[in-house]
Amino acid sequence: MPELPEVETARRVLERELSGSRIETVDVRQPRIVARPSASAFGTAVTGRTVAGFGRRGKYLHMHLDGDGTVVVHLRMTGHLSVAEAGAPEAPHTHLCMAMADGRELRFADPRRFGRLWLVATGDEGSCCASGLGLEPWDPRLTGGFLRERLGRSSRAVKACLNDQGIVAGIGNIYSDEILFCAGIRPDTPGNLLSSADFERLAELIPERMGFFTEMNAVTPEEYAEDAGRRYRNTPYLRVYGRAGQPCDVCGTALVRSVVGGRGSVHCPRCQPPA
Repeated sequence: MPELPEVETARRVLERELSGSRIETVDVRQPRIVARPSASAFGTAVTGRTVAGFGRRGKYLHMHLDGDGTVVVHLRMTGHLSVAEAGAPEAPHTHLCMAMADGRELRFADPRRFGRLWLVATGDEGSCCASGLGLEPWDPRLTGGFLRERLGRSSRAVKACLNDQGIVAGIGNIYSDEILFCAGIRPDTPGNLLSSADFERLAELIPERMGFFTEMNAVTPEEYAEDAGRRYRNTPYLRVYGRAGQPCDVCGTALVRSVVGGRGSVHCPRCQPPA
């Protein structure tokens, strides 16, 4: 699933490519991907509008329109956005196409059709996530004390807490493993067993690691277009995720895969001992 670094990459590329473009037509081929309003009302409301810019909140991408209105996109498991010239071959499972006045198209493709789009009033983007999003990784309020308050009384595994979008927005399965490895904390450790030092390390590492992976994932529009934004460019920099059975790059111990909170997780049994 695309996490904050991948969504931020899409935001930066689309901001550069489409800001100022006028939407001439909207073709919604799979109505279920439009969560609000109806697919036909969505197309009518967006047609003729100008793209004012792009924003991001957690894993949600915001396409701001002129006047009042924002298209919120959640890519979920397999969704991706791309910009292409009209007439260029389409990716399989392209469910929505916005044709711009300059001849280019913004396309949304999603093999599993879990991704969703909403059209909401600008400023009401938070209504798309019922539980509310937590702090961004770089929010100055993200301190050891904040994490202690939100995690310190919980019996949930710390990895599940980091994946909770209501606490810190944008972290998912991949980067929670990476953060916890650097913090020396085993993913299945209950939040209420973490020490004050653990919370302080997490408060330092969450913005540092998310910033690192965001910058390592940065691409030019041309590079983004090569694979329509589907490639995970951070794979060479991952130290534990996806590397079960391989040696830890710190101590050489074989990395171990387990299931934490229903999600696959990888850790080093030596560098991340049980609490």
